[in-house]
Amino acid sequence: MATTVNHPHPNLPPSRGKGTQAHFDVLPGAKPRILTGIRPTGALHLGHYVGALKNWLDLQDTYECYFLIADYQALGDHFDDIELIRESVLDVTLDWLAVGLDPEKSAFVVQSYVPEHAELTMLLSFVTPLGMLERNPTLKSEIDSLPVESRTVGFYNYPMSQVADILLPRAHLVPVGEDQAPHIEMTREVARKFNRMFGRVFPEPGTLIGDVGRLVGTDGDAKMSKSKGNTIMLSDDADTVNQKVRGMFTDPNRIRADIPGRVEGNPVFEYHDAFNPDVGQVDEFKDRYRKGKVGDVEVKRALASALNEFLEPMRERRERYKADMPYVEEVLMDGVRRGRTIAEETMTRVRDAMRISSYTSSWS
Repeated sequence: MATTVNHPHPNLPPSRGKGTQAHFDVLPGAKPRILTGIRPTGALHLGHYVGALKNWLDLQDTYECYFLIADYQALGDHFDDIELIRESVLDVTLDWLAVGLDPEKSAFVVQSYVPEHAELTMLLSFVTPLGMLERNPTLKSEIDSLPVESRTVGFYNYPMSQVADILLPRAHLVPVGEDQAPHIEMTREVARKFNRMFGRVFPEPGTLIGDVGRLVGTDGDAKMSKSKGNTIMLSDDADTVNQKVRGMFTDPNRIRADIPGRVEGNPVFEYHDAFNPDVGQVDEFKDRYRKGKVGDVEVKRALASALNEFLEPMRERRERYKADMPYVEEVLMDGVRRGRTIAEETMTRVRDAMRISSYTSSWS
């Protein structure tokens, strides 16, 4: 059950889930602004839907949303595969449109099309202590997982780029999972320090931690990842979905259908809970599975049917948008125009606050 959080400003609507209280102002009649995004390193899968997109669909009706395609940040560990990033920018855009994100309500912003991102990243890096980066638990674990030759300066600066992403549109809230909350606290620290040094420019963003789910991979791994080959893509056709479901991990101790099986921690049933709207059927399967009265084949067949029914409208919309690339390009260009408008305004404030906007003005 989601909890309601009252935010410190009367113009902020209650949010689903938990959240930190932030210090910011929202103009009367305006919507609070949200920034969130995805690195374009491939097409999106069901894990993205459960962990992010499902929540974004609700947010776009209540907030002023900026959805960022963070292609600069994808360079951090894919600098040797630019073509993948290029293709993925399009894939992400198509997937966003396919799931129902509305470019009339929200801006789709390609990071590299807004040069102010890079400028703000550089300026903020000069006022951020190195120790603040070193305390970031996500950065430490990701660096440790990389081979030495992939540990570039740009990758070490990845958290600063994320801070700039949030502060550039002067976002009031950032929807995150529990594990990302420390990064938002770092963003608040950077905003606080900049404001203390140069005057108040940035709001201190709050976190919006809603009912964010996590979907295990088809192999039972805790994380669905394309590199592990354990994904079901939003764009997979029906035959591919059927094939992937047939190969899904189940209870390894159940070698015959008449042996009672374990439902808890079984990926097939986790997917049923997430995507099968027929709760009665799911409960019946669980009961029969525990008693050894149904085989994996029947349970998986029903899951594949439910998944294809869920994905088919997305597949149809994706193909329709893919056949109209001028529209998709206009969606991105419009999002960039909206993103740059607020980015330019922010950078004018930043330069004025730092007194680097016009050196010659002091000569007259």
